Amino acid sequence: MAMKEAARKVHKTMQGKEIDLDKLRIRNESTLAVGNAKMNARGDELGPNGKIVRKREEASTEYHTDSSDLR
Repeated sequence: MAMKEAARKVHKTMQGKEIDLDKLRIRNESTLAVGNAKMNARGDELGPNGKIVRKREEASTEYHTDSSDLR
């Protein structure tokens, strides 16, 4: 069977403008996140000068392997 494509998240504003949320999210992946967390919008941890110290996938893997040891 063919896989079903994920529906695009296009919303219309009250003024009739269309906003593609997936495109907006991808365009701003490397933007610094709001708040005091040192990470970009994608979830990568940032060091000095905005350099990526640890990627989102590494942090997720580390969290899941460490938390499974506590059981």
